[in-house]
Amino acid sequence: MSTKILYVEDEVFLGKVVKESLETRGYEVVMEADGANVLPVFRKINPDICVLDVMLPNKNGFELAEEIRRINHDLPLIFLTAKTQTQDVVRGFQSGGNDFIRKPFSMEELIVRIENALRNKKSAAPQPVPDNGIALGAYTLNLKRQVLQCGSEEKKLSFREAELLKYLWQNRNHIIDRRNMLNAIWGNDSFFNSRNLDVYITKLRGYLKDDPAIEILTIKGVGYRFVC
Repeated sequence: MSTKILYVEDEVFLGKVVKESLETRGYEVVMEADGANVLPVFRKINPDICVLDVMLPNKNGFELAEEIRRINHDLPLIFLTAKTQTQDVVRGFQSGGNDFIRKPFSMEELIVRIENALRNKKSAAPQPVPDNGIALGAYTLNLKRQVLQCGSEEKKLSFREAELLKYLWQNRNHIIDRRNMLNAIWGNDSFFNSRNLDVYITKLRGYLKDDPAIEILTIKGVGYRFVC
């Protein structure tokens, strides 16, 4: 079964060229030019990936990404934009985007980015937790006992500390969207919970400080990356 792409672009000539180029490479492409029509089309075709221009009539790509994320948390979203300001890139990731391609772009670059986003989706699927605990460098996380062990030393964790550390491990070496983390651990991304997340991240960094190979990196304006 071919990969289905929802491609949103209001530049008619560019859209036609990109659509036909993707189709010659075996992709199934549905194109839409008006931001106001995207959500009904999205629900109808259930695409494997969305490629969204940022500047669109009636509803921009950032707004569309936020609406799509409420329907599907995991669908890869790639933005196409002529904007080059840092704040635009940050806004794109905050709205749920997985990647950014600046115009003008080559078809080879677009295809590589599409394939990479689809590959990352597969590899980012939550991994089952081993019965004997999660190995985190010099540490072992025992979820049943909510204990982080390093050699003979044990650190008792709260339920949310243990769940947050498990979530980081399941998404290790990937950029983790802050809102996705909040929704997964706390159930919503309210301001209060967002401040709680900052506190918990600081605590976990302290618990893991004896192994310099383990890092919880802050990706400013986006979220975190757990290196283990």
